[in-house]
Parts: sequence; C-alpha cells; structure tokens
Amino acid sequence: MPIVKSNSQAFAAYNEIKRRILAGMFTASDRLREVEVAGLLDMGRTPVREALKRIQDEGLITHEPGRGLVVTTMDQQEVGELYSMREVLEGSAAAFAARHATPADVAHMQAILDEGDGGDPVAQNLRFHEAIYSAAHNRYLIRSLQSLTETTYLLGRSTLSAPERARRSNEEHQTIVDAIRARDEQGAQDAARHHIHQALLERLKMLRQG
Repeated sequence: MPIVKSNSQAFAAYNEIKRRILAGMFTASDRLREVEVAGLLDMGRTPVREALKRIQDEGLITHEPGRGLVVTTMDQQEVGELYSMREVLEGSAAAFAARHATPADVAHMQAILDEGDGGDPVAQNLRFHEAIYSAAHNRYLIRSLQSLTETTYLLGRSTLSAPERARRSNEEHQTIVDAIRARDEQGAQDAARHHIHQALLERLKMLRQG
C-alpha cells in the first residue's frame, strides 16, 4: 500500500530516500541500514522503516542475503524486459496523444523540441516524454510510465550521453510529434516504439562496453 500523505514523516522519508536513489546518491554498493538511513535523514526509525518497505515494494531496492537492503541492479535480461514494457506503454501513450491531444498539448511538445536541450539532453528528453504522457490524458497510463521511468534511472548513465544518440533521439521525437499533430494514431505508436527500441540498442551497446 502507498504511504498516505497524512503520515508526514514516513512520506517525507519516502520522498527523500527515493530522490537520493534516483539521483545516484545511494548506489548498489551501499547497504541501506535502517538505523543509518534514519540518522542520515535525522528522522525516527519507524517512518524510515515504512519508507524503505514501500520503496522495496516498488522494486528500487532489493534485500540481498548477507547484505540487507541495497539499490537494485539489473542484468541484461531485466534491461530487455524493462525496455520491452516501455516500448509498449510509450507506444500507447503516443497513440492516445494522437487521439486526445489538444492544440496546446501539441504546441507544448513542439516548443520543447524547438527550444533545444540547453546542454542537458536528459532533462529535455524527460520534459518531452512527460508532455506526451500528459497529452495522452490517461492517469493510469501515466502512473505506469512514471514507475518505469524511475526504474530506468537505476541503469545509471543515460543513453543520451552519446552525442550521436542525442541527435538521433531528437529526430525521433520530431517524428512522434508530427504523427500526433496529424492525428495518426498508428504512426505515432510506431514512431514511439521505434524510439524506445533505438534507446534499448544504445543501452545494450553501453552494457557491452562496460
């Protein structure tokens, strides 16, 4: 069960621990001992225990025999499974956006691309994908995609750290927007799935190179 916001200490602990995991401040080499995390956050052990349990349920941390709670790492098969689900859901989001996006939604997507990445392609990419999710107008799809996006952060360095991949990614983004603007649901879905598949290929190359 999710932590209710009325339980302010546990909710604050949950948000802060999760933020540190996604920012790479807690890594797979760190043991997330309840008492140490509580001391680090200057919080009681009870809210920290509840927060760690919730984050473990979400799959961001794992209990390893002999080590305790650690940040989850993924092998190549798990990476493939993650990107396969992203391909399905991102494709659905783009198709829904082609059906439901308002002119303002489309203009927002295009503006993100036109403004450029300002030297931070990862942040631009996140803004762009969130704009598609919003334009899909389906809260349950958004919730699922946000969970997958957070899991992707566990992989560390972004595939967009390679300049050539960042350039091709922007071209793929434009193809998605063009299909959404044309109300081409199948075209938008195919373009989004292709985009995620290309990201998977780059990720696998990064894994091979260590």
